[in-house]
Amino acid sequence: MQAAEFDKYARDYLETHERNVRISGETPEYFARYKIDEVRRFWSQAGLTEPRAVLDFGAGVGNSLPHLAESFPDARLTALDVSTESLAVAMRRFPKIADFVCQNGPDIPLAPGSFDLIFSSCVFHHIDAAQHIRTFEGLKRLLSPTGRMIIFEHNPLNPVTRHIVAGCEFDEDAVLIPANVFKARQHAAGFAKVAVRYTGFFPGPLRKLRPLERFMTGLPIGAQYCTVAGG
Repeated sequence: MQAAEFDKYARDYLETHERNVRISGETPEYFARYKIDEVRRFWSQAGLTEPRAVLDFGAGVGNSLPHLAESFPDARLTALDVSTESLAVAMRRFPKIADFVCQNGPDIPLAPGSFDLIFSSCVFHHIDAAQHIRTFEGLKRLLSPTGRMIIFEHNPLNPVTRHIVAGCEFDEDAVLIPANVFKARQHAAGFAKVAVRYTGFFPGPLRKLRPLERFMTGLPIGAQYCTVAGG
């Protein structure tokens, strides 16, 4: 999907997203929150130094920004997107929460080594597969030596995920990526260590079972997965 297409959906994104995830029994706010909770849990369990700078790659209308700010209160946030309309919506929703940067070409206009954490949520299935390795190379350039890149994507092995994506108008171009393929592309871009964690096992009606999910991250049946890359 090109910038102009993202611009077309920016104003109605929240309503469209809410309508499409209704089958899960949850709201877009829940999905935005749980991803950052997962990032925060990993960061704490790994004993990593608190990040000084965090990049939200493909920030869109800013759903993740308040949760990143809450979970990493001492970090400077940068929201990057190709869609000027989406960034405008994000700035109206969350003024002064981050530096908002528009990417107008293939190269990311940010300084090398300037981020300790790079986060991205369900962006790469909109990027042409032929550009994935180059994009990962660009993101690797932005990481500090001890930084981590944590990326969430839809799991094509999950039938509910496939159903939701198939019915979503701004996912018309989506090509879902198997976790092993996604991991291999990050290795090809120069990341020495890439781990896969599956998430989103229980829908809203079964939310009481969600404490079990932290023990299920190796099961490839979650609605989404995330990769944690470094080195």
